[in-house]
Amino acid sequence: MTLTPAHPTAVSPTLPWTRVCAVSDILPGTGVCALIDGQQVAVFHVAGRVYALGNLDPFTGVSVLSRGLTGSYTRNGQTRLKVASPLLKHTFDLETGESLDTPGVRVPVYATRTEGGDVWTGSLA
Repeated sequence: MTLTPAHPTAVSPTLPWTRVCAVSDILPGTGVCALIDGQQVAVFHVAGRVYALGNLDPFTGVSVLSRGLTGSYTRNGQTRLKVASPLLKHTFDLETGESLDTPGVRVPVYATRTEGGDVWTGSLA
């Protein structure tokens, strides 16, 4: 089992987990949208890891982040992963959910794990 480290905005790993799909259902470098407890969650398979963010783009109010383009950027000499919204191209860090364009704006981040070839996310309280 692989557990993606939790972040301050991540769902507690002690909460129930929800199976999203098989890892093989997400093409590397892309995302899918899952409906979890009535909330749309964007789940990405990038660089051999799985990330989950809220699917709602806070700049447009449209649920499209799962269709965004993934890539990398460098901060303080460290390479990090991001997703760009397909509408206005605002970018968000895949681990923290923070906007790389507008300080103070972020999308929710959810704990993820892979187990037996399946992707799981911490469900919403």
